[in-house]
Amino acid sequence: MRHAAFLLTLCAGMLLSLAASAQERAWVQIEAQPTLTQAETRARAYAQVFPDVAGFRMTSGWYAIVLGPYSPDAGLARLAQLRSENLIPADSFIAAGQQFRQPYWPIGADPAAQPVQDFTAPSEAAPEAAPPALAPGDLPAIVETPLDGATDNAQAAPAETAPAPAETDMPAPLQPAPALPDETLAEARQSESRLTRSEREELQSALKWFGHYTAAIDGAFGPGTRASMAAWQAANGYDDTGVMTTAQRAQMLDELARIEAELGLERVTENESGIEVDLPLALVEFDAYEPPFVHYREKDDSGLRVVLISKPGDRAALNGLYDVLQTLRDVPASGDRILGERSFSISARNGDTASYSFAELSQGLVKGYMVIWNPADPALEDRAARAITAIGASFQPIGGRALDPGLVPLDDGVRRGLLAGMEVRRPTVSRSGFFVSATGDVLTTTDVLQSCSRITIDRDTDAEVAAVDEAEGLALLRPTRPLAPAHHAGFADDLGRLGREVAVAGYSYEAALPAPTLTFGSLEEVTGLSGETGLARLGLAAMPGDAGGPVIDATGAVLGMLLPGGAPEGRVLPDGVAFLRPADRISASLGTQMTLRSADRNGALSPEDLTEVAAAMTVLVSCWK
Repeated sequence: MRHAAFLLTLCAGMLLSLAASAQERAWVQIEAQPTLTQAETRARAYAQVFPDVAGFRMTSGWYAIVLGPYSPDAGLARLAQLRSENLIPADSFIAAGQQFRQPYWPIGADPAAQPVQDFTAPSEAAPEAAPPALAPGDLPAIVETPLDGATDNAQAAPAETAPAPAETDMPAPLQPAPALPDETLAEARQSESRLTRSEREELQSALKWFGHYTAAIDGAFGPGTRASMAAWQAANGYDDTGVMTTAQRAQMLDELARIEAELGLERVTENESGIEVDLPLALVEFDAYEPPFVHYREKDDSGLRVVLISKPGDRAALNGLYDVLQTLRDVPASGDRILGERSFSISARNGDTASYSFAELSQGLVKGYMVIWNPADPALEDRAARAITAIGASFQPIGGRALDPGLVPLDDGVRRGLLAGMEVRRPTVSRSGFFVSATGDVLTTTDVLQSCSRITIDRDTDAEVAAVDEAEGLALLRPTRPLAPAHHAGFADDLGRLGREVAVAGYSYEAALPAPTLTFGSLEEVTGLSGETGLARLGLAAMPGDAGGPVIDATGAVLGMLLPGGAPEGRVLPDGVAFLRPADRISASLGTQMTLRSADRNGALSPEDLTEVAAAMTVLVSCWK
């Protein structure tokens, strides 16, 4: 029994000795970083100044950067000396190391196994800089809960060494900040191998944000990730090895963090619209739901707005949205437009407004976004570009749902007039026109050409003026991209007998209706009111929007173009008087530009067929300021 008691006493003594030895270790904690990449970068920088830099992963998941180990008295003296010389952040403190776990610095070493160091403060140190010595058992407990901000450095500093900083305080930077040496390719591979899965995913997300990576965020560094790393390196003046060094990883993450802070980027989960996206909440704030839009208005006069788009639909709905957006005042007429099978993008701007719009069709839902800003402000231009990048990189549909059209009750008048809260951009004037060639050339009236900055055919096809005859009131438009109309005009050789029935096809109410209408009348005279040649008078109740439209007979042959209404100054004509420019005068005017097709008359058409032929050749011509 005496032998057993002796052995128990010996073991207890050894355990107490080991515990006392562990308690006698002290570390000067100078920083903590949220990721291994950032922590390695800072540790490497400090190592250029201090020979005893060590790094540990903590129970909180953050990474501590420390100096040591020291005895408790030496640690306190070292802390006071470094503070007095302003070589470490002011909120550095003594850590006992209970929260330290795996070491990460120095690479391949275990600093916890190193013997404790002694340190004596220099005699010239200020007396008040040396705090009272603590006994081994007096080391304070460390509460390692990360602070909001860049580091969780000063977590529980002893009251007698420094006051606890406010949660929003940031650790003071090194003075001066030591230069960070770069790594060899082998060293870069080695440091990369210690990254956790979440840190790898963080790098992929940053590469995606900067536009170099487009695949899934999976933490696997395959050929796609390597290619995106090489692209980032090349864009930033480095050798494109495809393996980023610790410094390069830190540079990219620091730049992203700076931009995120500037824009106030936050992940927004929009359950009503089924969208998850990073929005610049320092610049915008939620405004209202107005299906299919979710409006985020400018914040603090930032000059930037964001609109999320969410609606059910198919490819026709996508194409319809593409057409509708281009009627908005927030989508200027000039700029690039790309319409694909499943998505579209619109980059539009003028002197007052710039916007970028994107939408995509997936699984019966159309989801997208718009960013709108004032291009006259260079600083806002830069913030808008960064916001578009962030939104595009993070945008994703969720939940398999679209914004409920009945979420906010809107009457039909509001929907038509404001397009669910967005001001509609309308043309200055619209008139009719008709196809005169198989490639989409359009004949119209000069009445529609009134200082236009843009001319469109059927709302979304841009056109240029190919020829103008002011005397005859004729204008020939050529689409900027060739069209393939289902039918184009065949002109009659003569006007025929007086009293015959004719019809004009035109957009009587300009852009209010989606298709042309037929207005019937009769041929009253083959000259003007004063006997002018090259003019014919009709008994027909035309409206201003009909001007420029084709006047046809019962066979579908085009007799001429309807001229704008009006009478000589000081006179008012009775209702039902209209005039046309006959086909022979049109041919004489445009003969140098093109050859007009002669009509193939095969007898009168049924009313349905006549309407179909007229509608196929007639277009809406619009002038935009």
